[in-house]
Amino acid sequence: MAAPNTNPIYHKQPYFLSSSDQLKTYTKLFYNLVISKSVYLFIIPAILCSPIHHLSAVYFDQTTITDQLHKYYANGRCSFIVGFVSLSSLLMGTIYILTTIMRRPRKVYLVDFACYKHDPSFLISRDSICRRMENVISPESIEFCRKVMKKSGVSDDLFVYGCNDFPQKSAFDCGLGEADTVISGAVGDLLAKTRVNPRDIGVVIVNISTFNPVPSLSAMIVNRYKLREEVLSYSLGGMGCSAGVIAVDLAKWLLQVRLNTYALVVSLESPTSNLYVGDDRSKLMSNCLFRMGGAAILLSNRSSDHQLSKYELKHTVRTHHGADNKAYTCALQGVDNEGKLGISISKDLPGVAGKALKANIATLGPLVLPISEQLLFLANNMVRKLFKIKGIRPYVPDFKLAFNHFCIHAGGKAVLNEVERNLNLTNGKWSRLE
Repeated sequence: MAAPNTNPIYHKQPYFLSSSDQLKTYTKLFYNLVISKSVYLFIIPAILCSPIHHLSAVYFDQTTITDQLHKYYANGRCSFIVGFVSLSSLLMGTIYILTTIMRRPRKVYLVDFACYKHDPSFLISRDSICRRMENVISPESIEFCRKVMKKSGVSDDLFVYGCNDFPQKSAFDCGLGEADTVISGAVGDLLAKTRVNPRDIGVVIVNISTFNPVPSLSAMIVNRYKLREEVLSYSLGGMGCSAGVIAVDLAKWLLQVRLNTYALVVSLESPTSNLYVGDDRSKLMSNCLFRMGGAAILLSNRSSDHQLSKYELKHTVRTHHGADNKAYTCALQGVDNEGKLGISISKDLPGVAGKALKANIATLGPLVLPISEQLLFLANNMVRKLFKIKGIRPYVPDFKLAFNHFCIHAGGKAVLNEVERNLNLTNGKWSRLE
């Protein structure tokens, strides 16, 4: 899932990157791995080579431990150096184990989750949406929207909040009603499934990109479910499609300091609040791709939830390309020449998404890939970089050895194709989600 900002940034990671320092970086990573596990590689063997292993002779000749030690030392076979190394090794091993236990992060469990179940009254056909938009955008733009939705795999029937009064008269009122409907549906179902008392929730995080009212949506949850006064409440806005993973990452770190509590994470979008009613094709893309929906998950750091939880959160990794201009402007909210507000989606988006995916996998790879795949990647790099042998393609690690399932963000066909290419997946791995 994504990593805190303390993780190495993307251009210092080894996988899939083309910098000349790639081999050096990976070698350093492998070296750090060996050093970090030195207690198993060097200290424990030293202990086994110490005089303690001679005590096994007690079993064979039936002598006492005292007699065996006296015989061993009397023969002069145990030098001061060997004894010192043995004692030091034992002491270092004990300190290492205690330090590891004390610094070990608290386990975070996903107790359960719930997706918003759409009200059938919001269902409307794709053709009906296009016909209702004829009063606000040109026929050429209508035809463009039809082609985009068809090519992107949008279903013939879709859910749109306020479809009976579409386009809406008040974008704010429509957005607030949509957010309230999604939040109450998803959170209400989650609390009913888990039977958790809302006052046991210590962290609330809501992420939504384009609609940020006052009071915030996280405050709306605190008020609706009467959470306790010391609850940590956060609203993440304008962070795009990755905000859901960022919210989970934030919840994980907050659960390291808040003991014996739950974290409620709600991810939703309100596209009707930002419906574009102009003829700029880059802004019409958001009308075609984004839909009403949301989900809520309940995370816990309580040890008692270990057996009841669906999953345990192992890793979260994060990479940020905001310093790159193409990445920064690939999805940009602004007004067109007529002053109409909308979100422009650039043609650079698939490439930017692919680059971000490579960097994210670069950070995730060392955490999850088996050592065999890491060694193959290292050998491939050595042959190509160190020995300057041309014609050898970069080795793409088989991530299917580390994961049984891939949960891919369905951000349009172009993004899905880029994910498929970078992860070396086959068409048979995909299943269409309506």
